[in-house]
Amino acid sequence: MRTDRSHVTEGPIGITLLRMAGPMVIGILTMMLFNVVDTFFIAQLGPEPLAAIGFTFPVVFVITGATMGMGIGMASVVSRAVGGGNHQQVAATTTHGLMFVIPLVLLFVGLGLFFHDSLFRLLGAGEEVLDLIHEYMFVWFIGVPFIVMPMIGNSAIRATGDSLTPSLIMMVASVVNIILDPLLIFGLGPFPRLELQGAAWATVLAYAMTFLASGWVLHRRERMLVFKRPVWQEVMGTWRALLYVGVPATCTNMLIPLANGLLTRLMAGFGTHAVAAFGVVSRIESLVMVGAFAMSTIMVPFAGQNFGAGKPERVAAALRFGLKYCFTISLLLWAVLAVGSGTIAQWFADDPEITAIIRPFLFWVPLTYGAFGYSLLVTSTFNGSGRPGKAMLIFGSRLFGFIVPLAWLGTQWLGIPGLFAAMMIGNIGAGLFARWMNHRFLLLGFDSPTISFKMVS
Repeated sequence: MRTDRSHVTEGPIGITLLRMAGPMVIGILTMMLFNVVDTFFIAQLGPEPLAAIGFTFPVVFVITGATMGMGIGMASVVSRAVGGGNHQQVAATTTHGLMFVIPLVLLFVGLGLFFHDSLFRLLGAGEEVLDLIHEYMFVWFIGVPFIVMPMIGNSAIRATGDSLTPSLIMMVASVVNIILDPLLIFGLGPFPRLELQGAAWATVLAYAMTFLASGWVLHRRERMLVFKRPVWQEVMGTWRALLYVGVPATCTNMLIPLANGLLTRLMAGFGTHAVAAFGVVSRIESLVMVGAFAMSTIMVPFAGQNFGAGKPERVAAALRFGLKYCFTISLLLWAVLAVGSGTIAQWFADDPEITAIIRPFLFWVPLTYGAFGYSLLVTSTFNGSGRPGKAMLIFGSRLFGFIVPLAWLGTQWLGIPGLFAAMMIGNIGAGLFARWMNHRFLLLGFDSPTISFKMVS
């Protein structure tokens, strides 16, 4: 690598983490904006296209969730190689990891195109929207290489300690999407009116820009791609190491929509207003947790590099800093949300029945976001150090050890407040469990597959 990233293994820990997390906040918000803009313009086409795009969200989430899981695997494996200081190994690891994306992409495209109609009928799509879904998803599936490759590539860049470049790449994608959406959806100027298919083309073309940008950074700037005949035993070694972290990380990502679906089902028992309110508070939670999400994302390369460099004490110190960071941010956010709960609720809904549900959530649940954020940091640390099973255990305990069963009991006894109480207990319980796992296992050696490289010219 031509750029010096020694700050990850040598620089001041708190400053390093904040510098790395700052760009990630922008990157995460950019991706949220990406989806909001798509939904806004598609809504102008009418209720049928909006309904059609709604049916695509679960499928898109599964594919992007799997890609993000593999990206965590890539960041973990590459960052440990970076920490070891062997650039040949870093380049070989990155190259072999991206080679893995080829069969992954072919799998996504093949399954998506072959089972398209059956899949969306299973999700409940009627014949009146099936053609619209096909218009959008045919283009989206064809463009999967441009969507998956840069997400994995950006994880490799982030593994070097550079969180700014991937965030800038995603900002460019968001800007391109914002520009192309109205042009291709409505046929402005010389562009044809493609409606829903235009939204798909805007997404694919925006990601194609990230494909080119991340490829240029990896090859030309970081020198992390090598074009030599590989030794297949070493390729398989990289793939095993990537899958060792990536598969559990992917499964962890899949737990989120499953748990949300179960909680939504519980809320549906209290009527449509309760479901609408739960949708609003879920979006608010995603926004206010951005700082914790950003810090947890950069903990993967930070932990990986420092474990690779033989400096686990820096990882322990980073988690101590992260604990203070999460609780400080949590208390500040709680103060804002508690004081402004009424006003904030009205921003998202003007129905008094919905706002009456949102307000107590904003007053009580954010008090526990510090514990939730800390559990995310420990989860990412275990992923980065090559112990994904422990990461999955922490994350799964919050959702299915605490929140889902307690929400079922809570709604039976207390109604909607019982679900909110379950979320608070789940956040606190996950934080305490993560704290115990941190003290019990963190400084032990990691147990993921090791890789050695000897490129063949």
